[in-house]
Amino acid sequence: MIRIAAAALMLASGAMAVLAQGDVIAERKKTMKANGAATEAGAAMAKGQAPFDLAKAQGIFRTYQEAARTMPGLFPENSKTGGDTSAAPRIWEDMAGFRAGFAKFEKEAAEAAAATKDLASFRAGFAIVTKNCGACHEKYRIKKS
Repeated sequence: MIRIAAAALMLASGAMAVLAQGDVIAERKKTMKANGAATEAGAAMAKGQAPFDLAKAQGIFRTYQEAARTMPGLFPENSKTGGDTSAAPRIWEDMAGFRAGFAKFEKEAAEAAAATKDLASFRAGFAIVTKNCGACHEKYRIKKS
């Protein structure tokens, strides 16, 4: 009876680890989708395809700041594979650099939010912040064809 209980506990633990891994990967994808939507809205404003809206601009930068605070914690060792992840192994090989990139992203998003008063200041801050996105993607993301 004890062996059966122990086996059941081990099986449940393994299932929880797989579930937790999937949840982490799903949460990273959800966070990145929110960043993508914010970037799309910001690009439309920056290009003049959508009217400048200060509240929306501030919201874009808040989305980035929240992602920067959240994302580093969504890469535990057990989430290197599975869940159709595009996270590159380099993340775990260079976790300090990865975390530093998110700290820079958060700082620049906060500075851009504080400096944004009109379309010109939004464009300047948005360009800096989104350049940071691209640099991180180049270094820490597997490109899918």
